[in-house]
Amino acid sequence: MTGLKITDHVLEGENVEIVPCDKDSGIFNSGLPDTVVIHYTAAGSISSAVRTLTDPQVKASAHLVIGREGEIMQLVPFNKIAWHAGKSEYQGRKGMNHYSIGIELDNAGRLSRLEGEYVSWFGRKYLSTHVMAATHKNESKNGYWHLYSEEQIDCVQRVCELLRDRYEINTIVGHDDIAPGRKTDPGPAFPLDKLRQRVLETDRQSDEDGVQGGEEGMSPAKQHAIVTASALNIRSTPSASGDLVMDPLPQGTDLQVIGEKHGWLKVNVVKTGWVKKNFVRTM
Repeated sequence: MTGLKITDHVLEGENVEIVPCDKDSGIFNSGLPDTVVIHYTAAGSISSAVRTLTDPQVKASAHLVIGREGEIMQLVPFNKIAWHAGKSEYQGRKGMNHYSIGIELDNAGRLSRLEGEYVSWFGRKYLSTHVMAATHKNESKNGYWHLYSEEQIDCVQRVCELLRDRYEINTIVGHDDIAPGRKTDPGPAFPLDKLRQRVLETDRQSDEDGVQGGEEGMSPAKQHAIVTASALNIRSTPSASGDLVMDPLPQGTDLQVIGEKHGWLKVNVVKTGWVKKNFVRTM
């Protein structure tokens, strides 16, 4: 996963392959995407999933498909709306395609146990060491689920971190969160809560550098910053959807930095609010 980066809304890296797919609904609105939706492919391989998602007759697509060895195929650029969510709703917003990046993971999904063997809907058998017995959070009965590989889970985390730093990502959900009762992916075998905690709730600066002191682990050395954009919005929360707390800050405004979260800096000017980290220079 070394060298992975986003350039012109497309991933670049040694394990990345671009497979152009023109099944999209145009460019996201300003401030979007802000959500990542995790899916499983319910297919036998990454190649078969990609064939389906790029088939002109199939009304579905996704931004990424991640294989079991951490290989990545990108079908739709991150600035375009893919067709991965279907009929969906989350926190009052309907049609989650218009708000989210869809990541498909090569995984067979729910399995059946037949005469002591674990079998997918397409007939492939899986060893018990590749299977988890668990109850889906939206169900009441125990089921069997194809396990994800460590390489996949690590790759998803790295990709989500890149998306968080490049876009306004503040939410990571499963397909089963936005279409409960209709969808079960990524299912109980995927550590979704841990992924959310690592990508959205952990102060990576303090984790990696051992920084202590200040609000939310902010380094005492980073106390001031200067606005570099021509005008910079200051918001009540670290999100593009946060309410504006005052008029935009003009270029050159001196800021006191008191915290950092998810690529945003909490600052003092006359009022306290959050600004996008990309548009200030810390001192």
